Parts: sequence; structure tokens; C-alpha cells
Amino acid sequence: MKIILLREAGNNVAIKLSRRAMLAVSVSALLVSGVAGGFLVKTLTADSVDAEVVDSWRARLQEQDQLVESIAARSDAQSAAVGKQLAQMQARLLRMEAIGEHMADAADLTAGEFDFSKPPAQGGPAVGQQTPMAWSSIEQELSGFASQLKRREQELKILGEVLASEGISQTSEVSGRPVRWGWLSSNYGERVDPITGQNAWHSGVDFAGKDGSDVIAVASGVVTFSGKRYGYGNLVEISHANGLVTRYAHHKEVLVNTGDVVKKGDAIGIMGSTGRSTGPHVHFEVLRNGRHVDPAKYVR
Repeated sequence: MKIILLREAGNNVAIKLSRRAMLAVSVSALLVSGVAGGFLVKTLTADSVDAEVVDSWRARLQEQDQLVESIAARSDAQSAAVGKQLAQMQARLLRMEAIGEHMADAADLTAGEFDFSKPPAQGGPAVGQQTPMAWSSIEQELSGFASQLKRREQELKILGEVLASEGISQTSEVSGRPVRWGWLSSNYGERVDPITGQNAWHSGVDFAGKDGSDVIAVASGVVTFSGKRYGYGNLVEISHANGLVTRYAHHKEVLVNTGDVVKKGDAIGIMGSTGRSTGPHVHFEVLRNGRHVDPAKYVR
């Protein structure tokens, strides 16, 4: 094959190509075309490949987010359970301390011998490396401690009953009226509800009196509840020996806190009309071993 290059000024140039040279030029041209085509195809499909990679990573990130949320929810549930258990243990411990103080006072023990208001004295050198406790160990310790507190509370309750039966605390007997001045305005049992006008059960007795007058404890004991409760308004609940509990409701203001030790005749609240009430009075209940009984015999 002969290739002729024409010049405007003349003197044309002729190039002769053998068959082997022509074949080499053709192969080279094909290779260049193939490389260029491959580069073009890669350039055109790059966007779709990148999109697939992004979608894949996005799916993985979503799975990881769901895993993190699951772990966080599980951790929150564990924390809530531990918090609830701690609150129950704290309430039991508060009750035990109050009962212990009451019994120490009733038994005329030496002041400071059993000081329940202070933590027990403990100490000692630290030996070895200290490491944080695992969740499973914490839950196991809390469960065991809660059971121990429950047993100790029951033991203290029995001991309190023994002390009461021996006459060490004569004022623990539930008797008398929960007001310094007032009159019985509603009996225990079936009655016409003063608000709805329908027949209803009345779980206590009512003493009407002067707004702002004192409401008093009918026996010595430990305040196990002081605050608002539905229907009762401001309520004070006192635990006594022999499984007896007294409740005083509708206070304008309570004068004691949960855990306080009160004596017979102490003012525990100011008469009012909070909660479900038609006027200033105290709703008085007596419970024996968790069941309501007629307060009349204790009042008399």
C-alpha cells in the first residue's frame, strides 16, 4: 500500500507500507479504539456503581442505628428496673430506721447507742485492683439486699409487737378521737353518699370540726405515708403495733413526713376539706392486717 501526502507547494511525498506494517497499524488502531471505548463505558457507568455502593452503606448504617437503638432501649429498661428496685429498698430502709428509732426510744436505750439517723461505721484498706461491677452482679446484689431488707423489716415488726405486749410502749394502743374538738358526722358502713346521693360504702368515720383545728394521732407509731392521695386529699397514714394502721384524710396541711415517729396526741395535720369532701372534717380509718375495721370501738 502506498500513502501519498500532497503539499500545496508541490513536492508530494509518497510513503510505502508493507503488508506487515499495515497489519501492525490496524492492530494498534483497534487497541486504541478498545481502550477508549472501555474508558468511555467506565465513565458512563461510574454514577450507577457509586449509587449502588452508597445504597449498600446506607443499608448497613440503618442496621447499625437499629442495633444501637435496641441496646439503648435495653439499657434504659435495665436502669428503670434498678431505679424502681432502689426506690422500694429506700422506702423499706426508711421504714426500718423509723421503727428502730421508735423501739430504741420505747426501750429507753442509751442515747447514741443505736443512732439510726447516721450510716453504720465501716472502713478498711483497699486491697487489690478495683473494677466496676457488671450489670448482672449489680442486679444480683440488689435482689439479695431487697430480700434481706424485707426479712429485717418483718423481724423489727415482730420485735415492736413484743415490746408493745410487754408494756414498754403503753401509748401504742389505738384509742380515742383524732380531733381535739369536733363531733362525729358520719358512721362506718353503708350510707347515702353526700356528693352523689346514692348508697355507698364508707370505710371510716368522719369528725366535723373547725377549719384549721388540729388533727391528732390516736396512738404512737411511725408515719408510713404523708401526702396527696386520690379521694383522700392530703392524707397521713400511721403504722402501729399489732398490725394496726390509722389514716387521717382531708387535711388542709400535713405537719409530719413519711418516716417520722409520732406519739399519742401529737398534732399531725390541720383540719381542712381537701379531696372528696363537702366541708372541714377528718376522715378517720382503722385497718387491721390490711383490712378495714369499724373505728367506733377504738374511738370509744
